[in-house]
Amino acid sequence: MQIKNRQQLLIIVAGTAFGLLIADALIFTPLTTAWKARSVRIADLRKKVDDGEKLLKRADALNSRWSSMQTNALPHNNSEAEQKVLSKFDEWSRDARISVNSITPQWKQERDEAYQTLQCRVDAAGSVGTLAKFLFNVERDALALKIESVEITSRDKDGANLSLGLQISGLVLNGMEEKR
Repeated sequence: MQIKNRQQLLIIVAGTAFGLLIADALIFTPLTTAWKARSVRIADLRKKVDDGEKLLKRADALNSRWSSMQTNALPHNNSEAEQKVLSKFDEWSRDARISVNSITPQWKQERDEAYQTLQCRVDAAGSVGTLAKFLFNVERDALALKIESVEITSRDKDGANLSLGLQISGLVLNGMEEKR
């Protein structure tokens, strides 16, 4: 082989290698990056579609639950809400035969303007059975109340007389009063 042909061959091989390197940097790498990004986006969209289909299948149950929450939320008027909660505590304590020593309501405005909470600290006394019935009555009631904390301490040596410290929060949905 002659030197001139060898140089031309080396120039052609070097030019081809350089062209492939530029083609890789400008065409193949961006295409594979875009392909991978598109695959991730497609997977994300498929997940969102699946989640949407699941929500659509549960729409009736979710709408029913939301309607129940709106119906059972405390009234928008603060004094009406407090009165409703206090009358419920009176009803539950009479049914369970416990003595309620104090109920301390306190309003909390949340950062989200859509709702606020009425927090109540309840101090009561009774036996194990009566306190259990009282807690059961609170939990099973449809009113939008949530038990935040429960403290039970013994008032005597035998543990027959117990005191209950209960922290409860009630939900008020702002802007929902016209829907009731």
